Amino acid sequence: MDRLAALTAFVRAVDLGSFSAAAVHLGLSQPGVSQQIRALEEHLGSRLLTRTTRRLSLTDAGERYLSYARDIVERLDEADRSVQSAEAQMTGTLSVSLPVGFAEAMLAEFLIRFKHDHPGLVLDVHLSDVYVDVMRDRLDLAIRLGEIRDDRLIVKNLGRARRALFAAPGYLDTRGRPAHPCELSSHEYLLYRNIATGDSVPLTGPDGQSVSVRIRPVMIVNNSSALRLAAVAGLGICLSNTWIVQNHVDAGELEQVLPDWRYHDHPFHAVYPSNRYIPLKVRRFVDALRAFLAEKGAFS
Repeated sequence: MDRLAALTAFVRAVDLGSFSAAAVHLGLSQPGVSQQIRALEEHLGSRLLTRTTRRLSLTDAGERYLSYARDIVERLDEADRSVQSAEAQMTGTLSVSLPVGFAEAMLAEFLIRFKHDHPGLVLDVHLSDVYVDVMRDRLDLAIRLGEIRDDRLIVKNLGRARRALFAAPGYLDTRGRPAHPCELSSHEYLLYRNIATGDSVPLTGPDGQSVSVRIRPVMIVNNSSALRLAAVAGLGICLSNTWIVQNHVDAGELEQVLPDWRYHDHPFHAVYPSNRYIPLKVRRFVDALRAFLAEKGAFS
């Protein structure tokens, strides 16, 4: 038995959902793929897959074995790519996770530009404001905002973006424009659920004075785009990265609240698994994104 061929057949069958699909991908016959996986199971003395007429299901042993087998196959693919030309390495799939609001505000333009520059690359983009486990979900990289504490990951800082408070002019005309942070407690506040400071707003004044004000949320959402639109609709005050809402400010739909007071900057990071070879496509994506954000004035 060629164990590497059998490992590859096993991984491709799981990923593609059937022996026949794996056979087409590998240029083999369906019985050939089935025979390789059966030989692997006999070698291990354990069933890896449960076969039905409709689908393949992993056994408990198969679930455990898959993560190791997939890692071996991916490392071999990466080793092959490492000695290829740069153009040859910029092929295949690049899977990346992006925060929804971050992507909607500006990154669609970046993704289009990056795809245009690298036509041989398939971009598999996952948009989510929920924490994504890069290792578990087998992603090439993720873009995260905030501090990162995960020693399984390589963390590359892309820059720090300024954040501030914003509200619709109509709301402020009705409710008044706060002159000091302490007045925030009497205002309607639109809260991002995943923010580390919870229901408090820490601000630093022009003289270096720091205050933290407890606010009264009237809306709590785990999606920054929804909060931004709620602020535009006049429902209250929200916190946002300044460059994300700039178009709303330019259109007169939002204005900055307490412009002389500063909320702490928001770090942007690219993260990827530390236990893998870093492909050229990942490095180019990160470098291009850093340059794009700097070009757009995203950093403070």
